[in-house]
Amino acid sequence: MDLAGFVAATLVAHIGFAIFVTAHAALTDHDAGNWPYITLVLGLAGVAGYFFYDKL
Repeated sequence: MDLAGFVAATLVAHIGFAIFVTAHAALTDHDAGNWPYITLVLGLAGVAGYFFYDKL
C-alpha cells in the first residue's frame, strides 16, 4: 500500500470511529464530551478511552 492510500484509509477509519462514538453517545443518552475529537486524532485509542474512562 502506498503512503497516500494508507493515509486515506486511516482518515476514513478515524472519521468512522468518531461517528460511532457520537452515535453511541446519542443513542444511550451518554455525554460524549471531547471523545469524538480525541477519537479523530487517536483512532481506536479514543474509542477505548470513551468506553473505559469516566472523566477526561
